[in-house]
This record gives sequence, C-alpha cells and structure tokens, in this order.
Amino acid sequence: MNKGELIEIIAQEADLSKAAAGRALEAILSNIVKTVAKKQDVQITGFGSFKAVKRPARTGRNPSTGVAIKIAATTVPRFTAGTAFKAAVAKKKS
Repeated sequence: MNKGELIEIIAQEADLSKAAAGRALEAILSNIVKTVAKKQDVQITGFGSFKAVKRPARTGRNPSTGVAIKIAATTVPRFTAGTAFKAAVAKKKS
C-alpha cells in the first residue's frame, strides 16, 4: 500500500474528501517526525511507538574494494510495534 492508497482508504472509512484525508495524514506524519526529531517518543496505544535512538560509530567495509571505513555515530528513528499490531499480524500468517 502506498500513501495515495492510504489516503483513499482514510477518506472512505472516515467519510472525508480525499483532500481532507490527505491533509489529516500529512498532519499526523509531520507531527510524528517533528516530535521524534526533538528526541521525544510518540506512543500510539495498540499500534506502536516511534523514538529516536543513537547508533554508535562503527567500522564498515566498502563492498567493492573491501577497504575498512569508519561510519560515524548518528541518531536514527525506530518504530516498535505494539501488542495489538503484533497480534493482528501474527493471526494473518497462521
């Protein structure tokens, strides 16, 4: 599913226009990004949580030459699925 398909589903299920559903989805996503960028957690009960985590510096390898390279430490976003989300996915696989 892509963003356009998600907007279409939101519009149908919430009885909104596609434009309103698109604005709502953009507002949700942009606020999640802004909050995590401030290194604050976003927790949506039953769905999951978004947070910023520090990834330490490490040594990698250039795949074409095999030469060791240093990869700098950075902060990356992480999503952890909630219990209800995990249960819904597990039931579909069975």
